[in-house]
Amino acid sequence: MKKILFIVNPVSGGKSKKPYLEAIDRFLDKEVYSYRTAFTEYSGHASELARDCEEDTVVAVGGDGTVSEVARGLIGTGKTFGIIPCGSGDGLALHLGIGRNPRKAIEVLNSQCVRMMDYGKVDGKPFFCTVGVGFDAIVAERFAGSSSRGLATYITTALRTWMGFKPDTYSVTVDGEVHTCPASMITVGNVNQWGNQARITSLASVTDGMLDVAIVHPFHTVEIPVLAVKLLCGRAHTSSRVTMLRGKRIMIERSCDGPAHCDGDPSVMGRRIVLETVPAALPVLVPKIRNI
Repeated sequence: MKKILFIVNPVSGGKSKKPYLEAIDRFLDKEVYSYRTAFTEYSGHASELARDCEEDTVVAVGGDGTVSEVARGLIGTGKTFGIIPCGSGDGLALHLGIGRNPRKAIEVLNSQCVRMMDYGKVDGKPFFCTVGVGFDAIVAERFAGSSSRGLATYITTALRTWMGFKPDTYSVTVDGEVHTCPASMITVGNVNQWGNQARITSLASVTDGMLDVAIVHPFHTVEIPVLAVKLLCGRAHTSSRVTMLRGKRIMIERSCDGPAHCDGDPSVMGRRIVLETVPAALPVLVPKIRNI
């Protein structure tokens, strides 16, 4: 029998975890798994729990922050990674086809379908979803400081930020090829989205050994609805305002240090940011029929 650990962030997404814990106890296949649950108590705790546990499989029960912490802790351990998403964005889970219904997420665990997924590194730090600079990084910084969560708060924050925003000029080097242009934002994706099905790097895959780059060129306010529809329909790559690139090693250069985000976590990064892919490095539980 396999041993499985559920690492639960009790505050992620502002949601009670009681329904998720009840679903685990009710729907997890006890003929396949014996399980226990651990709750995070501080930033970085999920990585410690994942790295040091004796279980064969470790499941993050939380949002993108918890998911990234657990995944970082599992790198190099050979343990299998699972997700029960319950955050405000859930970018990696949605990319993998793991829905937000807890019963269906547990059925993915029961199916025992494991694939090897890529992850990325930004200035040597692992990431699993997206890294961004420009407009979305500023929004992430302000959203993190907000007292409320959820998509509505994010949209409100984005609209307020847009009113005073000015694009910058960037130099983006992809596997040695240089692209210099003004941009509203640049997103490097291991997955196809920021979260909530807003698919900015819409053609990304976690099994192709590559990182996708979306350069969003300056655009007018009146264009926002059309761009938003393309994002949510997974067609950002068809916009005339978006240039898509793909490579194994990416370098972004800008005029000065500034805001950036890594898997939605805002920080200040330098004027030169280096990203690279680490292919087929993390075993993850996914739906049986799914192109990831």
